[in-house]
This record gives sequence, C-alpha cells and structure tokens, in this order.
Amino acid sequence: MPSRLKDNINSRYFEAANALKSKQSRHRIVAYVESYDDIYFWRTVLSPFENDKRYFEVMLPSKMNLTRGKKSVLMNFLEGEPLGRDMIACVDADYDYLLQGRTHTSKQVLNSPYVFHTYVYSIENFQCYAPSLHDVCVSVTLNDHRIFDFRDYFQQFSVAIFPLFIWSIMVYRNGNYPKFTISDFNRIADPGGFNVQVPEPSLANVRRKVDVKVRDLQRQFPNAKEEYLALKQELKDLGVTPQTTYLYIQGHHLFDTVVAPILSKVCNLLRQERQQEIYFAQAHKTQKRNEMSCYENSLQDVKVMLKKNNGYLQSEPFLRLQADIRKYLEELSIRGA
Repeated sequence: MPSRLKDNINSRYFEAANALKSKQSRHRIVAYVESYDDIYFWRTVLSPFENDKRYFEVMLPSKMNLTRGKKSVLMNFLEGEPLGRDMIACVDADYDYLLQGRTHTSKQVLNSPYVFHTYVYSIENFQCYAPSLHDVCVSVTLNDHRIFDFRDYFQQFSVAIFPLFIWSIMVYRNGNYPKFTISDFNRIADPGGFNVQVPEPSLANVRRKVDVKVRDLQRQFPNAKEEYLALKQELKDLGVTPQTTYLYIQGHHLFDTVVAPILSKVCNLLRQERQQEIYFAQAHKTQKRNEMSCYENSLQDVKVMLKKNNGYLQSEPFLRLQADIRKYLEELSIRGA
C-alpha cells in the first residue's frame, strides 16, 4: 500500500475511533516521536496537559518496521494531508528551528500546527541543562558537596563558542555548509583535557581554537560581515544568547564529548571524598566495611542518571515548548475537539 494512502487511513482511523467513544470517554491524541529515548522525554512534556477529557499516547512512527528518526516521522506523516487533531509529531529541533524555513524540513517543522519541536538542538541538550547538573552528581554519588560550578563553566563555554556558532548557522542557511560542517564545529567545541580543580585551561583551549577558525572563515568569506552581524542579532532574538549557546549545539556531541566526561570527573572526586569519610570515621573495621559496601552498592552510572535528568523543567526553551502545546490544545477546545 502506498505510504501516503496508508498515512491518511491511519489519520482517519484515529478520528473514527475517537468518534465512536462516548462523550464521557477521554479523547486520545497520538504523539509520534523519533526514537525510544524520546518517548520518556515527550511523556514528560505532555503529561501535565492530560485531564479527564484527553490523554496522549506517545509512540514510534511505525510498528511495521524499524525505521526511526526525524526523517521517518516527517516523511510518514507530513507528505500528504496534515497530521490532524488526533495525531501530532514531536521531534528534535536540530538546526531546523534556527534555519527559520531556509530548507524544506525546516519549513515543515516550523509551519505545521501539529508538529512540535524542542527549540534546543535535541533532548540531550535538555538533559545537559547546566543548572541541574549538580543534582545529577548527587544522584550518582549521594554526595551533596558542591565542588564545581557547572552553571558558570557552561556560561563561559557558551560565550567561547558563540562567535563560531553564528558562522555554523550562517553557512547552513546559505548552503556553504560543506566548507564548515557540524562535525568541524564539534571538533573545535571539544574542551579536551578537563581538570575539575583548574577548568580554565580547557576553556582557553576552546577560545584559541574558535579564534583560529573564525579568522579562517573571515578569510574565506570576506564580504560576510553584515550578514554575520544581522544573524547574530536574529539568533539572540530566537533565544540563543552568548551564555546559553551550549543548548543549541549538536546534542550527542554535548552529551558524550563535553558533559558526560566532565560529570564523570566531578563524580569520581565526590565518590572518593565520601569513601575517605567512611574510611577515616571513628568506627570498627566491620562497621566501616559494611558502610563502604552499602555506599558502593548505592552508586549509579553517570550516563544513566544524566539520561534520566529532568532538571530542565523550568528552563526557558522547555517552557516555550509547553506554551506551544497549550496553544494547540486551546485551539482544539475552541473547535470543539
């Protein structure tokens, strides 16, 4: 069966199923997401909007095959009639939000009333929300000692990469991205050897690499100054400030290459600190051994706890996303859905 016909049948099926229910039954809205990891995140987004009249069912785009990802969601449910009041698509923004309709995919993501996006690059960026990272350390180590200022570090990191990030968005907007890819940007935005007690050298390393690449891009595009300055202001208007740029870079890079290694080093120190407290405590050997065993059995994996982190709930991009869902539901209510 052709994909477009199948999708239209799916849409009509959900509408018909809802129509058959009694007026007292809750209205089901199916939310299609990109991957298994996205299901929990979008459940977190949508749960506050469920009530005695409606509920959401978050699922992958197809049970018939293993095709996953943003392209699958958009191709399956946007190539033809729009999703409709009974089906919505929930996707990572990637660069599509900041491209502001310069590409076909960006137009689909921004213009459809039934497509919702993260504003930040992906759900991993939310999981790496700096003000919440100390809480992740506590969940991993059960030690609440603040030995590192995550908020300050990632503000400085963001300020360092902001000038180059503008170039990254600019070349993707005007089609010159082969000359400066996201992978190129990621290599430069890697802090490298990070030291918890002395983090400044890692930031200085990023600043140095950014300066070198910016000068190179200025030589390649000598007439781009006005375009660059205009885009700089536009990105700020879209919510990308010099202090929050890390939320808009590629999420997997931020998670795996930047945040997780830093968290691991901080957590190792916190774990050692707690173990030393137990070791030097005034107690007999058996009691110390039991206490140490109990503590070590309670420790958690850094990446696992980072993936479970939901300390971003009061972040500005997340509140914008929830405002979009609220507006959509208000319009449904006006139309009597």
